Amino acid sequence: MTETGPSGDTSPYHPRTRTPRLTIRPGNPDFLDLPWELAIDDWTGGRLVKMPVGVHRHPVVFVAYEEDVYAIKEMPTRLASNEFDVLRGLEQVTGRSAKPAGLVTRTWLDSDQEQASAVITRYVKYAFPYRHLLIGSSFGPRRSQMLDAFAGLLVDLHLAGCYWGDCSLSNVLYRYDAGAIEATMIDAETSELHQTLSNGQRLADIEIMKENLAGEMSDIAAIREGSVDDADLGLGEDIASRYETLWTELNAELVISREEGYRVRERISRLNDLGFSVHDVDLEPTESGDLVTMGVHVGGRTFNSDRLKEMTGIEASENQARTILSDLNYFVAKRGITSTTGKRVVGYQWFTQSFEPVIDRISRNWPGEDPIQGYCDFLNHRIELAAERGADVENDASFDSWASRGFPGFSIGN
Repeated sequence: MTETGPSGDTSPYHPRTRTPRLTIRPGNPDFLDLPWELAIDDWTGGRLVKMPVGVHRHPVVFVAYEEDVYAIKEMPTRLASNEFDVLRGLEQVTGRSAKPAGLVTRTWLDSDQEQASAVITRYVKYAFPYRHLLIGSSFGPRRSQMLDAFAGLLVDLHLAGCYWGDCSLSNVLYRYDAGAIEATMIDAETSELHQTLSNGQRLADIEIMKENLAGEMSDIAAIREGSVDDADLGLGEDIASRYETLWTELNAELVISREEGYRVRERISRLNDLGFSVHDVDLEPTESGDLVTMGVHVGGRTFNSDRLKEMTGIEASENQARTILSDLNYFVAKRGITSTTGKRVVGYQWFTQSFEPVIDRISRNWPGEDPIQGYCDFLNHRIELAAERGADVENDASFDSWASRGFPGFSIGN
């Protein structure tokens, strides 16, 4: 509904300041200093910052506060409320979605207007849109990493009971995760949360994904002045294939004898190696009573990142955490410590003597870049250098060598 201002202006935005209804989550600023009386496309001022962003159907801006950088996306109230609720629900069960910070409603506008509401999320640090990975009209040597990242994200969301409803490359941000890529869902306006998803819901999401990706890759080929034949139209099918393999691994039931308890440990270990935490193991007797059917309930792909945070307080993505834990375990093993207390003490020594000094040097050499990814790149170089020399190499010498070679990262395919 449009109101008429004191001067006869019929615009929904007129000079009289208006304060919207805000729902702000703890730990975030109140956002009251932002010019909510204006559409976000008309905002100016020192808080606005430019960040890597993909293609959006709704207006998006980024604002910087002491707490963090935030993305603000305008859309009709129904869509905004749904996205805010879905992202809040996902935050409890997976780390693979944007973190919601607030919901804004301009109560003086009709709820169906594009500017009626806005969702505020914390910007995904060190992330970038998929176009940054493109080489020509495809992903080149990064293609396999992209397939794994996207398939893993879909599995995580479906395990969390999330029907995405609009799965596409543009609705995801990506970041480097040690020698892999991690994908994070940033758009949930059409999503639904359920206790569990039916096979029909999962398959429907997969079909939407394949259709959206085929369209996006066709658009990329056209923009690069190629033909449809140049488009990577098989991207969605390949992701679906990897998704199905991973989903089957996570949900398969095994029939074992009562003497094969070791297979339970093997199954849990295999799932942990994939990065998934295991919440429960169900052992149900078969009709004969001689065999049991084993099923598992898995959580998100946060097994290593949870362990690393618990042990050291370091927050990292899953493959980064796996790489850093290997370094920590090697540090402990070289000292021959086996007791729990001793490992804690040596773990603190690793943090202060190895991790922190290298992170400090990385931060000074790579201002603004992801220091955790830098540490993983450094560890990868140290391993390669040790292999070249046939002996361990101390951190200072490894860092100097790494710097002299231009701070190389993981070779694609590592």
